[in-house]
Amino acid sequence: MRSLYIWLSRLIALGVVVQVLVIAWSAFDIQSKANDGVPFTEDTEANIGAMLHSVIGMMVIPVLALLFAIVSFFAKVRGGAALAWGVFGLVVLQIALAFASFAAPVVGTLHALNAFAVAGLAGMAGSRATKPDPSVAAPARSSDPGVPAGA
Repeated sequence: MRSLYIWLSRLIALGVVVQVLVIAWSAFDIQSKANDGVPFTEDTEANIGAMLHSVIGMMVIPVLALLFAIVSFFAKVRGGAALAWGVFGLVVLQIALAFASFAAPVVGTLHALNAFAVAGLAGMAGSRATKPDPSVAAPARSSDPGVPAGA
């Protein structure tokens, strides 16, 4: 379960990177078409970058975050459940900020900043899981052969 915890954390962080890439693609595609005189309206053909951003952000990352939070209970990572549920909470906040951004576009800046928080916390959780838990470490050995181990 620990390795699944690590992989889910990495997939979430990678998902955020992919989100940045596809939304940049979307923005530059709109700009390129506008430069060619194509108006961007609700009747304009679909923008693949924006569609991918929506699907990944509303389906893929939330499912990964929920699985990550559930797996955290079984992974035996010190503080792992708190970090994983923190990631899940930030993903929920990310979705709320996305919807709020349609009414108040300046909120989109918080949406972008929160994305970095999601990636950072997921990365931190995965990094913590790769380190051995000190509470279950082997007892220290003495260099003196007459002293029993752990004394």
